[in-house]
Amino acid sequence: MSPDRFTHDMPFGARLRPDGVQFGLWAPGVSAVTVEVVTGDSPHALEVLAAHPMTATGNGWWRATAAQAGPGTLYRFRLPDGLVVPDPASRFQPFDVHGPSQVVDPGAYAWQAADWQGRPWHETVLYELHPGTFTSDGSFAAIAERLDHLVDLGVTAVELMPVADFPGRWNWGYDGVLLFAPDARYGTPDDLKRLIDAAHARGLMVFLDVVYNHFGPEGNYLHTYAKPFFDEAQHTPWGAAIDFSRRPVRDFYIHNALFWLEEYRFDGLRFDAVHAIEDQSALHILDELAQRVRDHVAGSGRHVHLVLENDDNATRFLGEPGVRFDAQWNDDYHHIVHHLLTGEGHGYYADYVDAPMDRLARALTEGFDYQGAPSPHRDGATRGTPSADVPLTAFVDFIQNHDQIGNRAFGDRLTALAPPQAVEAALALLLLAPRPPLLFMGEEWGSRQPFLFHVDFGEDLRQPVRDGRRNEFARFPGFSDPEARARIPDPFAADTRDHSRLDWETRDDPAAATRLAWIKGLLATRHTAVTPMIPGLRAVGAARFADRGLRVTWRNPAGSTLAVVMNLGPDPAEAPVPGAPTGPVLAATPPGAETALAKGHPLPPWTVIWAREM
Repeated sequence: MSPDRFTHDMPFGARLRPDGVQFGLWAPGVSAVTVEVVTGDSPHALEVLAAHPMTATGNGWWRATAAQAGPGTLYRFRLPDGLVVPDPASRFQPFDVHGPSQVVDPGAYAWQAADWQGRPWHETVLYELHPGTFTSDGSFAAIAERLDHLVDLGVTAVELMPVADFPGRWNWGYDGVLLFAPDARYGTPDDLKRLIDAAHARGLMVFLDVVYNHFGPEGNYLHTYAKPFFDEAQHTPWGAAIDFSRRPVRDFYIHNALFWLEEYRFDGLRFDAVHAIEDQSALHILDELAQRVRDHVAGSGRHVHLVLENDDNATRFLGEPGVRFDAQWNDDYHHIVHHLLTGEGHGYYADYVDAPMDRLARALTEGFDYQGAPSPHRDGATRGTPSADVPLTAFVDFIQNHDQIGNRAFGDRLTALAPPQAVEAALALLLLAPRPPLLFMGEEWGSRQPFLFHVDFGEDLRQPVRDGRRNEFARFPGFSDPEARARIPDPFAADTRDHSRLDWETRDDPAAATRLAWIKGLLATRHTAVTPMIPGLRAVGAARFADRGLRVTWRNPAGSTLAVVMNLGPDPAEAPVPGAPTGPVLAATPPGAETALAKGHPLPPWTVIWAREM
C-alpha cells in the first residue's frame, strides 16, 4: 500500500480481491443467503445482473466471491423469504438505507497530508458541528470551505456529529443504521476524506461522534437475519440492547472504530451515551475497544483520542491521555453553569439548585459534581464515582452542545435564555480553564439560531415520534397544556430542518463581530499562556466568598500557577476576595473588573478574571 493510501481490512462487508469482490455476512438466523449484483439509477428501478449463492462457513458466517464485481458495483443480500437487505458493513449507500450497497475502493483516495500525526490531547479545543446544518448546502464539501474560519477562530479540533447513514432526507444524527457508510446526503466517502485531509493540512484535528448503544428505528435489518445481535432480556430507551457478549458483535464495533480512525484518518472518536451499553462480559466492550485502538497505533507516533459521554459519571474507563479513554463529557459542569445563568431548576437541573457555587468549585477542581451522592432528579439514586484523582484534562467542559440545545422543545440556545454579560462570563470561564473546552457551532459569534430536533422517518413512524416528543415535555413548565405542546416544531417538517441551519449571514453584524473578536482573543490567550501550563496541572485550592463568588487555583510541578476569580451572579460581590491574584491578568470580563479587584472594591456582576501567579 502506498504511504499516501489508508485502508482498514475487515472480516465482513465487501472486500476487494484480485479475483473480484468477496462478500461476507454474519446471518446466523437464516438457512441461505444470496448476494445480488444489481444496476440502476434509482432504488425502485434495479436490474439484477448476477446472483451468487453464499456459502455457509460456520458460526453464522456466509461468504461468496463475485468475479465481475469491483469498485462502484451495487449489491444487496437476498434472504430466503425474498427480503433484500443492504450490507450492514456497507461503505456507501447511494440510494439510502433501504437501497443496495456500493462497493468502494478504500485505497483509491490519495491523502495530501499523509504525514499528519495529530496533536496532543492537552492542546484540544473542540468545535462541535452538525454536518447537515452547519452550512446552507449541508455537505462535507461545504464544511471544508469554512475550515479557515475555524483556524482563524483558534479551535484545534472539529467534532462532527454522527455521519452514519440514516433514513430519509435529514436527521439530527442519532438515528444511524449503517455505521460504516457516511450518509450520501453529506457526500461520498472521498468527500469526507477530502474534508479531513483539508483540516489536517490546516493543523486541525477531526473527531467523529459514534453511536454504539442503539440503531435508529428505521432501516436496521439485522433483526431479520441476525437476531442474536440483540439481547431481548436487556432493554434500553431504544429497545433490546446490543448483545456484546457475542464475538461477531464485539468485532463489528471494534472494527467500526478502527475503520474510522485508520481508513478516514479521524483523530478521535466521541462515544455517545455509553451508560446505555449493557455488557456483563469479563472484559467490557469499552475496555477491549480502547485496548485494540491503543495497540493499533502503538509505536506510530500518532495522537488518537477517545472521549466518552457517560451519564453515570463513572471514572473507571478514564486514565492518562493516550492510555485508555482520554476524557469524558462533563454534564455536571454544563448543568451547574446553565442553572447559574438562567435560573432553570426543572428536569435534571433540579440536581444543581442547591449550593451551585459549591458545586462549581467541586467541578472545577475535581471534575464531577456528583461522585456518589444521591440525585433528587433520579428519586434519590446515587450517581457517580470519585473523580478527584483523575487528570484535569479528562473532563470536556461546555456551556452548550447539541444535546442541551436540540433536546429543548424549541431548540433554544443559551444566548436566547441568559443575559449577554452572563454568557460572556461563562465563556471566559470555559475557554481559559485548564481542561478541553467545547464550543457548539455558531457559539463564537453568539448565534441565536435554534438547533431543533429534526428527523425524516417513513410515514408509519411519524405520528408516534411526534406524539412521543411532545409528551416528553408534558411535565415541564409551560407545556402542561396540549395546545402549548402542539406548538413544538414538527421534526419531520422541512422548516424545522431549515430553521436549524446556522445563520452565517449574521456573523458580521456589529454585536456578533464583537463577540467573535473577543472569543478569538480568549483562544489566542489560551494557546499562548494557558496550554503550555496544562500538562501536570492540578487544583490546589478553591475558596468561596459572597453569594456567587469563587476563587480557584491550579499549579503544575514546574511551579506555574493559574488562578481565576469570579462572581457568577447578577449582583456585586461585596465580601473581600480571599487572596487576589498576584501575577499578570490574562483576561477579564467585564472591562475594568480587574481594577475593582486590585483596589479591593466589590466585584461587578458576572465577573471572571484569569491571572498567572508568580
